[in-house]
Amino acid sequence: MNVWELIVYRNFEEGKILQDMAWVINRFREVPREESHREEIHLPGEDHSRDGQAGMLVQDAKEAAREKVYDCIHGLLELAEKYGFHGNLWHCYLTDLLVNHENSYSCACELRGAVEGTINQAALHDIAMFKDIYDYDFMPLCAWLEVPEFALVEQYEGSRQGSKMYNARICARICDLAERLRRNHTAQEMKDTLTEFYREYGVGKFGLHKSFRICRRQEQVRIEPIRNIAHVCLDDLVGYEIPKRKLTDNTDAFVEGRSANNCLLFGDAGTGKSSCIKAIANEYYEKGLRIIEIYRHQFQDLNQVISQIKNRNYKFILYMDDLSFEEFETEYKYLKAVIEGGLEKKPGNVLIYATSNRRHLIRENYRDKEEIRQDMHTSDTVQEKLSLANRFGVTIYFGAPDKKQFQQIVEVLAHRGGVGLSREELLAEANKWELSHGGLSGRSAQQFIDDLLGRGRCLT
Repeated sequence: MNVWELIVYRNFEEGKILQDMAWVINRFREVPREESHREEIHLPGEDHSRDGQAGMLVQDAKEAAREKVYDCIHGLLELAEKYGFHGNLWHCYLTDLLVNHENSYSCACELRGAVEGTINQAALHDIAMFKDIYDYDFMPLCAWLEVPEFALVEQYEGSRQGSKMYNARICARICDLAERLRRNHTAQEMKDTLTEFYREYGVGKFGLHKSFRICRRQEQVRIEPIRNIAHVCLDDLVGYEIPKRKLTDNTDAFVEGRSANNCLLFGDAGTGKSSCIKAIANEYYEKGLRIIEIYRHQFQDLNQVISQIKNRNYKFILYMDDLSFEEFETEYKYLKAVIEGGLEKKPGNVLIYATSNRRHLIRENYRDKEEIRQDMHTSDTVQEKLSLANRFGVTIYFGAPDKKQFQQIVEVLAHRGGVGLSREELLAEANKWELSHGGLSGRSAQQFIDDLLGRGRCLT
């Protein structure tokens, strides 16, 4: 396999192991045959000086190949611990390259399946090369190089610590796909299997992960996955049925390609606004929804972020938590231009969801309403401050629970956690807790139950 002959699948981020093993395989196909040929043509009394020089070259190539193989074994074991792979690490590694490579073919197939056109021939050419290296028998190579340790990567048992980069769900998908690709008999079958994976799960970081954050590296804006997200469901949020329904109705319309609005979740602290966003990240992942968390100081990067996602087949929600501005802060102007008002049309696969304790987002003062003030155009100032909130077509209010609702939340959470206190004792303790821990809210109820479970004195 000559990796430089690949057409579509090129420039892998972690492709060094592939390049080194391809070099070793190509050398092995030539050197041993030359070595055995020389042994066959040697005759008594002949001058073997040139053969000796050739033998030294073969030995040098052999030592270089052995070094590369040991480097590859090391690299595969490191990847296994990093990603949680098990079984045949060589196959898992190749599979990981294929499912993470974002190119013209894989991105066209993500969430849509097979595509038509010449690109299929180019993709099949590359998959055929991968098929050859997938099926390569390393036993003769390792015997000639005297590297029996390669067997370690062909039947690898992973540690119980799990993956540092992938969660168990992603790791299982890649290992399962590696086995399915191994069972394919032809390059076309292998291509069809891979295409089906792209259709079902997507490709690259957006295909494997649910949520992301924005990072700047060397003046470049990068979208990087959040590898551990709280597994929250909307049903975990006790009460707030009407706000949750408004949120899911808007999100359903979005992922199904119907008209949907930017959404503002506002209201009292600790009422579950951020938890709702985490929940939809989990519940709509299989439908192609991805969440990108962006902070206020990153609003100037919004255009670059959108340029990276606007042509993908996923639906993206740009999530802004605890959104609010003081009078002197002007970052909101970037956000206004992105939501509505710029010349470029906002992509149909992007929405903005924000949470805030303020309905109007920008701090207002009574002096904004005064008749006599330095600003000659009072109404203009007020409209400027209201214009950002008005760009959210759906606004959902989350109010603090009353005493009865708070006690209901405590009871439900206590039942889920296995708290064994009587109802009277539980509610009495909860009332004491909320008086000194932020008042009536779902957050204080959860903190109260966590405290009980942490002390471990009241489990059923």
